[in-house]
Formats: sequence, structure tokens, C-alpha cells
Amino acid sequence: MRKHVLIVIAIIVLIGIAVVAWLAWPDTARLSVDQVAGKQPTIQAPREQVIPTVDIAKPVGWANGAKPSVAPGLAIQPFATGLDHPRWLYELPNGDVLVAETNSPPRPSTGIVDRVMNFFLGRAGAAVPSANRITLLRDTNGDGKADLKTPFLTGLNSPFGMVLFDGQLYIADTDALVRVPYTQGATKITATPEKVVPLRGGGNHWARNVIASGDGQTLYVSVGSASNIADNGLDAEKNRAAILQVWPKDKNWRIYAAGLRNPTGMALNPVNGQLWTVVNERDMLGSDLAPDYLTQVEFGDHFGWPWYYWGGYPDNRVQPDNPPLQQYVKRPDYALGPHVAALGLTFATGTKLGDRFANGAFIGEHGSWNRKPPSGYKVVFVPFGPGPFPTPKAKPIDVVSGFLNAKGEAQGRPVGVIVDKSGGLLVADDVGNVVWKVSAAK
Repeated sequence: MRKHVLIVIAIIVLIGIAVVAWLAWPDTARLSVDQVAGKQPTIQAPREQVIPTVDIAKPVGWANGAKPSVAPGLAIQPFATGLDHPRWLYELPNGDVLVAETNSPPRPSTGIVDRVMNFFLGRAGAAVPSANRITLLRDTNGDGKADLKTPFLTGLNSPFGMVLFDGQLYIADTDALVRVPYTQGATKITATPEKVVPLRGGGNHWARNVIASGDGQTLYVSVGSASNIADNGLDAEKNRAAILQVWPKDKNWRIYAAGLRNPTGMALNPVNGQLWTVVNERDMLGSDLAPDYLTQVEFGDHFGWPWYYWGGYPDNRVQPDNPPLQQYVKRPDYALGPHVAALGLTFATGTKLGDRFANGAFIGEHGSWNRKPPSGYKVVFVPFGPGPFPTPKAKPIDVVSGFLNAKGEAQGRPVGVIVDKSGGLLVADDVGNVVWKVSAAK
């Protein structure tokens, strides 16, 4: 009898192991990234996962003078090195460059999901304390390298976006939009930041961005979702997964657009002045879904999160469902591919990188952690025209690549991208701890 019981237990254990192995088996992409990119991406049926595909590139940094690759006709060199997790960039009117050295605030491990997420962050090189600092970089002799690197503003709370507005520097901390007085040419600010509006912090998406509106009256602030698909309920997502419009003088705000899982990079289109953003879409629908995207955003838009993706495809995992919303969901303008982690965004205005890169948008793709094979880990260019939208049949063009080495390890990961006063492209690399400068080859 005891022998039979042991046999039954062994069978149950084997079945359990098999089930866990089946659930955890990584989902391999069946489409190329380009097939899920462009104006009309291929949208396959979802392959829902209980446990996500995990393919995290081990962070190793740049060894022995190694550097990224660039498109033909371009050159790249370090603009600044020795930084501490540089993620976002902003150029001041005198050409000084501010870099937010920052990371996620501490994440409590209250359950298995939190512990798994913290483990993944550690594997990706992201589970390090935030420097909570904005550093000033200045190239005084015009050689394309910063010869002044100095702490500009400290004591912040996971700062990210920065913008100069009406004589004050606004900083998007993870839990508040704050501001300090700014004097042109200053190399340090000691003033205590003043809170303008609170922002909801915590959760998976901690980075907040801020830019000024075209009319110079308001600010746009992006706030990502707390979870993948409102896993902890919709109340936890209130005033999140959205772009807010803020009136700084009155310290008032409203939701400008919603249903945006993690809108990070924002920029104004130079052709029509409209707001554009790049968005990280949802996980655990397989390696081919859902595409991250680049899109124009107008007041009142809703892009579907968490109930719908890519303009109306339902995510049946989300309960309760929301059928009335489907007909109002806006389809994004341009897909960037699945899981590329699009974060940085800047239009090509002012660049001197040749005609090929004169009209369009540069996008920093931080790189996937949950796709096999990996996607992203590059800076791409989306051509625009004619008019204020991406070229109808164009696919993203690689501008800066080679962040993954031959072993699949991460030498770097690009985040923020801006155009500097010389017409070059600056790229924040938060694994390599470098700001790279891309310029036309001589």
C-alpha cells in the first residue's frame, strides 16, 4: 500500500513539474521585429502566458574602448563618462546639458510578484540605488566632449524629465512635479525644490517626464501605469497610464490623454506643433505582442489600456471588461515592434546628420527583457513626410546599435535622446554610464 502511495505522489510531482515547465517555457517570436513595426504592423493572435518569457541581457558595460555601432555616414564618441545610471537629457539655452542620474526608488517585496520583479531588475542592472541627482555637462572648447561635469541639483526623488519654463527649471520626480529658480549659466542650484503638483508614485513604472506645451501656457507630464494590465485593480491606476496637462501658475492639472500604459518620451512635432509620445505596451501576450508605439496625442484621446491594444484588440485577461470603450479607442500612428521598450524621443529639428536623418524622429529603445530573441537595444529613426506623420511604408532605421555583444550581454542600454547645439545627437546610456554623441562622419 505504501509503495502505491509513493508511486502516486511521484506521478503527481512529475505532473506538477511538467505543468510548471510548460507554463514557464519561453515563447519564441514567430515574426521579425520589422513585421510588427510600421503604419500597418502584423497583429497575430495573443499567446497568453502565466509566467512571462524571460531573456534578460546581462549588463557588462563597455570594455577596452568598445563603443556602439552607427549607421553609415555617422560617427560616435563619448560625450561624458563615469556617470551613475544616466537616463534622461535636457539642453539649456546656453548649450549646457543636464543629465538625470537616476533609478527606481526602493521597491517593497510584499509578495512573490514583487520578489520576482526585483530579481529581474537585478539581472538587468537596474536594482541599484538612485543617485537622485541632476548633473551639468558643459563642452567649453567645442570638441564634442564635456570638459565640465558637476552636480547641478541633488536631493531629488528619482528625478527624470526636466524642462525650463518661465524662468524656472521643472523636474519630474517620481511622486511630484517640482521646480527651482534658474539663472542662465549657473553650474549649481541650492534652492529647495517647490512642489507644483503631486504625482502618484510606486509600482512598475516610476519615471515621470515633463515638457512644455507649444503655446507656452502649460506643461505635459507623463505618468506610467503601476502594473502590467491593472493587476492590482483600477483604483491603483487612478490618474496613471496617462499624460497630464499642468497649469504651473495655478498648480492645477487635468488628464490630457489616457489609456497609455507607459508614455515616457514626449516631444512636439515641428511641422504642426502637436504632442507626440512613445509608449511601452503590455507583457505576457507572447514575443510578438503587443507593439510599442509612436503616436500623436490630442486632448481627450484614449489608447485603450488596459482593456485594448493597437486601436481596439481586446485583452481578455482584463476584468471587468469594457465593451463600450472599444469604439472610441484611438489607434496609434506607428508601431515600433514588440517589447523594444521605447523610451527616448526627439524630432530631428536642428540635426546635422545628413539628409537621410533630416525629417523624422529619433527613438531610444532600452531593450526587451521578455522577448526571445531580444528586441530593441538601439536608437532608431522613423522617417516622416510628406506632412506631419511617418512615411507610410517606412520601417525604423537603425542609427545606433551594437549595445548587445556577441554573447548577448548588454554593453549598454539607450534611454534619452536629444539634439545638441552642434546638430549632433546625444544618447544617455544607463548601463554603460555614458552619454554618447553621434555626429556626421568627417
